[in-house]
Amino acid sequence: EKDGKKELHHLEQAVIGGHPRARYNLGLIEEKNGRMGRAVKHWIIAAKLGHDYSVDALKDSYEDGLVSKEDFASALRAHQAA
Repeated sequence: EKDGKKELHHLEQAVIGGHPRARYNLGLIEEKNGRMGRAVKHWIIAAKLGHDYSVDALKDSYEDGLVSKEDFASALRAHQAA
């Protein structure tokens, strides 16, 4: 459990540093813990920073009705511009 907390701490530090892959991974952890709202927020930010896997996660979430059309379209436009 200590290693898990340490991993989470370092992941959060990377997110603060602006690393999109870390934000994507934090979204995966939130998804695993059943906090889909938080997971989607992490993926939107990572997608806007140009992270490809985050776009895929958002697409799946959009298909499941967890992301609005507007939020998905906005993240996709920002991803393409990144």
